[in-house]
Amino acid sequence: MPRYTYTPFDVVTPAELAGRAVPDRYPVVIVGAGPVGLALAIDLALHDVPSVVLDDNNVVSLGSRAICWAKRTLEIFDRLGVGDRMVDKGVTWKVGRVFHGEREIYSFDLLPEPGHKMPAFINLQQYYVEHYLVERCRDFPGLIDIRFRNKVVGVEQREGGARARVETPDGAYDIVADWLVACDGARSPVRSLLGLEFVGQRFEERFLIADIEMREDLFSAVRVDASGPERHFWFEPPFHSGQSALVHKQPDDIYRIDLQLGPEADPVEEKKPENVIPRIRAVVGDRPFTLDWVSVYSFQCRRLERFVHGRVLFAGDSAHLVSPFGARGGNGGIHDIDNLGWKLAAVIHGDAGESLIDSFNEERVRGADENIRHSANATNFMTPKSDMEKVFRGEVLSLATHAPFARRLVNSGRLSLPCSLDGLSLQSPASNEIGLRPGSVVPDAPLIKGKDACWLLNEIGGDFALLTTGKTPSSGVRTVRISRGADGGALVDGEGMAFERLGEDMTYLVRPDQHVAAAFRAPDRPAIETALARALGGVS
Repeated sequence: MPRYTYTPFDVVTPAELAGRAVPDRYPVVIVGAGPVGLALAIDLALHDVPSVVLDDNNVVSLGSRAICWAKRTLEIFDRLGVGDRMVDKGVTWKVGRVFHGEREIYSFDLLPEPGHKMPAFINLQQYYVEHYLVERCRDFPGLIDIRFRNKVVGVEQREGGARARVETPDGAYDIVADWLVACDGARSPVRSLLGLEFVGQRFEERFLIADIEMREDLFSAVRVDASGPERHFWFEPPFHSGQSALVHKQPDDIYRIDLQLGPEADPVEEKKPENVIPRIRAVVGDRPFTLDWVSVYSFQCRRLERFVHGRVLFAGDSAHLVSPFGARGGNGGIHDIDNLGWKLAAVIHGDAGESLIDSFNEERVRGADENIRHSANATNFMTPKSDMEKVFRGEVLSLATHAPFARRLVNSGRLSLPCSLDGLSLQSPASNEIGLRPGSVVPDAPLIKGKDACWLLNEIGGDFALLTTGKTPSSGVRTVRISRGADGGALVDGEGMAFERLGEDMTYLVRPDQHVAAAFRAPDRPAIETALARALGGVS
């Protein structure tokens, strides 16, 4: 299969240095052209908000880096216009298998029910994701201005905005924004420039990541999922002296292999080919392979105390870091953007007050804490620090072969899920226990529109909507109505999945990020208007 070719993006002299007219300030300046920053620029453009994206490089990420993209994240990417392309290229999997030594403990199915447009998970290298997002940004000329090799070297708060000092190959300039969003990664220069510190836990364990190109199917003889590739995870693997190993496949005949090395490992020595190749050979046997990319890492489960600092906001790894176990890093960053984009647009367009941005901090701090908790639990289970902890892990793994409750303690199987926002300030309290809870994400379902098949989440889109399985309520909000049969323009639930997931005669106010803001039985217009005002930060 053709391999990805790294091609530098064009570096263009910015308007400030080219003598072209520029505004006194821009609505949004985004620092970082990785998946998180690019996704935010697209989301803002879909809400008719222009942005400038600054990045100190002019090529996509070297190495595969983040590769696991979960169903909810794929649904967000689908709303942004790149979901289908990612799924078409990615390796789709839903079955994971967990081993202890040579013995299989259990397997799990990430998508146990049918009727979702997006798969449970795909594996797709980060460089493809960034490439697709850059190309999607080009669909918005006049709204998205990506400036490669524009390095932010200074940031200061200003009244009603923020100023950044930017260095380029053509010289330095200042840029002023109503809002500056730092999406500049784990070593965030913006975070450092503002003197902000992470709080949380560091882990001393070191892990080796190796991407190898191998045409032979590693699991062909043992696969239980005939529909596609599997993810294999080992505690105390028989082929490696460390405490854990993980193997799964990416596009272009690339396999990702993670091997736990221990805290004493020397990262410089461990990355040398003469040390990496024997470790890989122990995993794949005599199959021919070539080494594609290697990294040795340790990790943190830490975050900023706040993600909102005046007019400077933090998202993705610049705001929070987790271990890679559970695929919560890149996915969590995209969930940040899903939460932030519509709120910035509402404030900039004058539909909400600035206090709405505080809810980004409230909601995504909860999401980060949930991700950190699960990720830290997974890491602690994988790396017992005492003999007693190791005995406990062994007993849990033994029970997990036949006891479902024990499997919930084997945290390697707890993969990325969206965070519920139930009980936080933008959600209206539920009037009953029927249907979806406020704060939950609307589940997808197959529908019929006229004579064509469609999907519920695509029909909801990225703006406020009333979703109803009953009579159309009176309101000023766009309504998406689902019926059991054709009755004058409603979407038809031909397979019954939407009614099963949403409930009969239920109405939901759905936020632009497709979280439920309020759930009703037969709401009147004042109730809907109150819930909408609350969802825009106007009701406490």
